[in-house]
Amino acid sequence: MQQFLTTLGYAVDPVRGLFPFVLITLLIGGGAAWRTGQAVAQNWGAMWPVAAYAALLAAAIRFLHYALFGGVLLSLASYLIDLAILAAVAFIGHRARRTRHMVEQYPWLFDRTGPLTWRDRSDGQGRP
Repeated sequence: MQQFLTTLGYAVDPVRGLFPFVLITLLIGGGAAWRTGQAVAQNWGAMWPVAAYAALLAAAIRFLHYALFGGVLLSLASYLIDLAILAAVAFIGHRARRTRHMVEQYPWLFDRTGPLTWRDRSDGQGRP
């Protein structure tokens, strides 16, 4: 994993290894991204703000890598990796909360079919 991230241009410290990446990007950033996606969905928000908030979170995560572990602050490759991870987590969090919303607020219309999906209960004629 460390070699893969280094090949992509991610600034992985050879002494500390993957610890900063796991701690800051996955745990702290991933948790913040998950809650961000859920917060937008809680207010019935669209998906595009989730992408904008993920971009801001990725910038904050880059700063934490720089400030706490001496990582590279202005690394486009590292920023894009952080952004891809955080955006994916935020979108999944948004979809999970939206699914919960639909099946809890409209139980006569929708059934949950998975953690991220729901289906219409109607018989195809618009009747439940």
